[in-house]
Amino acid sequence: MTLVSCSQPEAAPTGVVAEKAMVVSAREEASRIGLEVLRKGGNAFDAMVATEIALASAYPFAGNLGGGGFMVYRTADGEAGSLDYREKAPLAAHKDMYLDSLGNPVPDLSRKGATAVGVPGTIAGIFEVHRRFGSLPMSELLAPTIELCERGVRVTEKQAERLASYFEVMAEVNGDSILFANDCQPGDTLRYAALARTLQRISDNGRDEFYKGETARTLVGFLQERGGYITMEDMARYQAVWRDPVVFQYKDLKVISMAPPSSGGVTMQQILRMMEPYDLASMGQHTSRSIQLFTEAARRAYADRNYYLGDPDFVDIPMEELLNAEYLKARMKTFSFDSATPSDQVSEGKLMLRESEETTHYSIVDQWGNAVSATTTLNGAYGSKLYCTPLGFFLNNEMDDFSAKPGVPNMFGLIGAEANSIAPEKRMLSSMTPTIVERDGKLWMVVGTPGGSTIITAVSQTILNVYEFGQSMQQAVSAPRFHHQWLPDLIVFEPEGFSDALKDSLRNLGYHINENRTPIIGKVDAIRVLPDGRLEGGADPRGDDTAVGF
Repeated sequence: MTLVSCSQPEAAPTGVVAEKAMVVSAREEASRIGLEVLRKGGNAFDAMVATEIALASAYPFAGNLGGGGFMVYRTADGEAGSLDYREKAPLAAHKDMYLDSLGNPVPDLSRKGATAVGVPGTIAGIFEVHRRFGSLPMSELLAPTIELCERGVRVTEKQAERLASYFEVMAEVNGDSILFANDCQPGDTLRYAALARTLQRISDNGRDEFYKGETARTLVGFLQERGGYITMEDMARYQAVWRDPVVFQYKDLKVISMAPPSSGGVTMQQILRMMEPYDLASMGQHTSRSIQLFTEAARRAYADRNYYLGDPDFVDIPMEELLNAEYLKARMKTFSFDSATPSDQVSEGKLMLRESEETTHYSIVDQWGNAVSATTTLNGAYGSKLYCTPLGFFLNNEMDDFSAKPGVPNMFGLIGAEANSIAPEKRMLSSMTPTIVERDGKLWMVVGTPGGSTIITAVSQTILNVYEFGQSMQQAVSAPRFHHQWLPDLIVFEPEGFSDALKDSLRNLGYHINENRTPIIGKVDAIRVLPDGRLEGGADPRGDDTAVGF
């Protein structure tokens, strides 16, 4: 085993290429709104504000005003940082709030309707980014989405399929009075008049409109009528928080990612650092050995993630110990290419966390070299499915990301540790992993994805696809993906990407392979800076994702 620091030569681009600036997001409308801000002379942070808000109308599946997210940035002069605008538990929250009198989790309380909603952070997030880094007036950044809401957004084939599949549960939560109660067909236009009015009030009155003004009063009244917990005090107290990102070396790459309450940066660092001593490139992409190595590193990292990580404002996380080189080396001592390491031998206990996979990510590089990587979510698809008709947006079901009852599986398979138990004003653990990568001291990649607990492995594999296996940005994003998260002890393969012979060879080594459910894993949106300074976008073909640039 030798430490290998070389990598594949840079691949020729196969994705969209731009000379100066680029935005990649889940919908073309949102990407174009972000790019127009850059064309007008706005910076990457202005474009972040515009893109984030545009996704609320162009991609209501996960784009939002009623959710939250994380943003990692790198300025043109190399300064890096991150913003946590994750939702918080309301003041009325307590550890047993989703348990019945016998101490068992109550189905759907933390997943559907007003009782599932955490205090939203998105509006606080965009105003905080704008306060520190914005260059154009907020009114100018919100105007294109207000216009888009009034003009309407075309329903794509994939969006129509999603709306149809969630129609029954939306009707159950909302009745038939919401915008989405109609049978939406591809090519139809959805207009968001109420959302346009809400955004106009925020444009006129600023951040306080959402957290203290008419919008806050409407939202709180709407939720409390339906049994929700959020009060005006909860809204007024919410703050987005600047945090130090997780920064680490992988061979000659410098990786900048999100710190807790995201588990992304820590877990990815553990995975990549455990793999670092091996010559991954020589093993080949998607061979039995390279998949085995990645799986065993991920198995060990997720075991730590699920037990130790939570909101750093509430729990002490042993970061130095978890990321110590000798510790990580010791974690891999039980690994052999001869056979699988069963998960019950990796760590004691039966703790795991399962998150909803319906999030969205966007990546931005501006003409000056500033970069933004942002992942935003409502948690589940359309969040709690509760649509606030007077305000025009869906509300999150982020309370479901806490451990409803630490150590015991609830009806949804959600199991977690004490570190992620519910407490007032606590932020719930997340896997969102917005990431920026430097090479030779220069900006090299901006990357992230939705996908719940699969986010971390999808981002890691995308970076490795380019660096170790010599793929272009678009090839790396399009490549089939696989996932292992300690428990359940199962390698999940995407459909049609991996041969039966490969799976058989892994089975022969003792690995359990998913046989029934073969979901797509993530929708990665990424940008690579080419050796000549141009930008290559990688927009995931699994969705309607689009890269645009100039």
